[in-house]
Amino acid sequence: MSTFYFIAFLSIFFAILVITARNPVHSILYLVLTFFTFTVHYILLNAQFLAIVNFIVYMGAILVLFLYTLMLMNLNKDNEPMKSNIVKIAAVFGGGCLLVTIVASLKTLAVSQPVVLQNPELGLVKNLGKVLFNEFLLPFEVSSLLLLSAMVGAVLLATKDKQPKTQPDGKLY
Repeated sequence: MSTFYFIAFLSIFFAILVITARNPVHSILYLVLTFFTFTVHYILLNAQFLAIVNFIVYMGAILVLFLYTLMLMNLNKDNEPMKSNIVKIAAVFGGGCLLVTIVASLKTLAVSQPVVLQNPELGLVKNLGKVLFNEFLLPFEVSSLLLLSAMVGAVLLATKDKQPKTQPDGKLY
């Protein structure tokens, strides 16, 4: 039970950081962490299918698309500080530590025996689809409209007002 409360605290903390972050790239990264905590909640609730869908669709596709879009637009190009060599060395060291950890964990990987369920109908996507599109159709559609409005809002915030160009004689072209 304490794991649930810790993950719930992290979810709320990262959601607040999404709202309060000044840099849009940091805001998207905090949103990725928020959705990751949601994935952990789904696993704790024994909803593995929802956890995988949340991980693949939201974290793997939508948020990464937002992140790449913001990074390509480079909204903070003017006030972006130059990176020192110490930061670059720390990044290389951190990446090397991550690589060593991944290689070490792959060497100790053990294959476990499959789990046999008492009820074979439990966790089928067919049952989830019936419940989702019968009982929860309205919340499902409202969430899709919410994602659409968030995407439109992100595009509107990202575009800058362009001043019309004038010729030397004052005419617009």
